[in-house]
Amino acid sequence: MTPTPPSSRTIVIITLLVALGPLATDLYLPALPILTEAFHTNSSKVQLTLSIYFIGFAVGQLIYGPLSDRFGRKPVMLGGMLLFVVCSGAAVYAGSIESLIAIRLLQALGGCVGPVLGRAMVRDLYTPAEAGRVLSHIASAMALAPAFAPIIGGYLTVLFGWEANFWLLLGYGLLVLTALVFGIPETVPQKNPRATNIRQLLANYLTLARHPVWRRNTLICSFIFAGLFAFLSGSSFVLIDYLGVSEQGYGFLFALVVAGFITGSQISARLSRRTSAPTIIRYGCWVGLLAGLAMLGLSLSGVHSVAALVGPQFFYMMAVGMVMPHTLAGALAPFPHMAGTVSALFGTVQMLIAALHGGLVGHFHTGTPTAMVIGIAFPGLMAFVLMWGLRRKEQPDHKHAHGS
Repeated sequence: MTPTPPSSRTIVIITLLVALGPLATDLYLPALPILTEAFHTNSSKVQLTLSIYFIGFAVGQLIYGPLSDRFGRKPVMLGGMLLFVVCSGAAVYAGSIESLIAIRLLQALGGCVGPVLGRAMVRDLYTPAEAGRVLSHIASAMALAPAFAPIIGGYLTVLFGWEANFWLLLGYGLLVLTALVFGIPETVPQKNPRATNIRQLLANYLTLARHPVWRRNTLICSFIFAGLFAFLSGSSFVLIDYLGVSEQGYGFLFALVVAGFITGSQISARLSRRTSAPTIIRYGCWVGLLAGLAMLGLSLSGVHSVAALVGPQFFYMMAVGMVMPHTLAGALAPFPHMAGTVSALFGTVQMLIAALHGGLVGHFHTGTPTAMVIGIAFPGLMAFVLMWGLRRKEQPDHKHAHGS
């Protein structure tokens, strides 16, 4: 069965779904320092509202991927989005930091349905070579969410309090839920009745873990993303509390950093027309390594300024924009018959590594940029080391590979 050719409306809705992840994490970043006062707690506990979201995001994907291969993408998406909407409303009335952490966990279990199944839908609709290009373009459009989210979140926090960020997430969730109901078709070419069989599922996950192309692509993406998450976890405390940037100013600085991601995604899309995915990944890992080392070198030299953090992070984000689309497409390419399961395990590994890494950044945060800077440089180095194991001969021939 061949899936219906994608319409522009379908691609727009997929972009909205994938953008749900960064929007739910980035919108309230300017409010993190204020939450320490609102709930009479410390920065480590407040940062848990971010890390726990990523843990829920990771676990939920393991559930949704196989379910969508079995029952189809659309009904599973509707259930997850409904949970996200309910939890977004509940977060507004959280009475303690512990209850907010618990609600964020449930919110993530619902919200992860958008990115994981949005990626799987791209694999349903396109060949592997086209998927990498489409994911690069989606990443560029999706980057508008983290670019504007902290700016909007900063103004919402100052004008209406931290709760306004979750009201906005509730509204966004309702918009996406409505778009799903009326504007998107089912994309699974053929449902797999055995996708939720536990024995088969474990066998599938074992197959993926043993596959060198899937493993290396997933780990490279996970580590380059962990550096991004270190910035998400620590930047509001460093820029607002340590360097004295306002909540609104933080939003604009974050938008500048996201511009690096957009730039990298566009470079990735253009290069994909004339060079191979492993080469683009290699370029991106070089950029990430140099950016992380530059930030670390400036920090160790005693240069603590906005420019010394935001400048290198712009280029690190450029590396993320170059690497992520092609490592994702490379991980999905060998397994068109179980794209949902592949996307789920890929996302789970990525989010768990990021969440654990971000938790460490929060734990070792002492009020200075040190923990965050090391948290960016180290995973950049790890992605670079792993990149050398990603041999061109191990990559599928994207020009001749076809979806199911």
